Amino acid sequence: MSVWTAIAATAVGCYLVKLLGLSVPAGVLERPLVKRLAALVPVALLAALTAQQTFAAGQSLRLDAGAAGLAAAALALLLRAPFLVVVTAAVAVTAVVRALTG
Repeated sequence: MSVWTAIAATAVGCYLVKLLGLSVPAGVLERPLVKRLAALVPVALLAALTAQQTFAAGQSLRLDAGAAGLAAAALALLLRAPFLVVVTAAVAVTAVVRALTG
């Protein structure tokens, strides 16, 4: 299969998924369970992506400066710090750990 065939198939698939989403009746979308799932699924996907990018190294577990920065961000969130403080804490801790560990 050529690259352009794969790109075209992906584009058609994305269009069909979008069309399927648009064809769902409004009554289904107004159900409380569907609304709650629609609100929580992006958060769960972002958390899974963050965990995979932070802790995975092929088939093994990686604990490095990024994990320390994520822990600092989680602590700042638990302390209800503003978003800018959370990001700054994560960056600072990651930088310090990387400087200390080489």
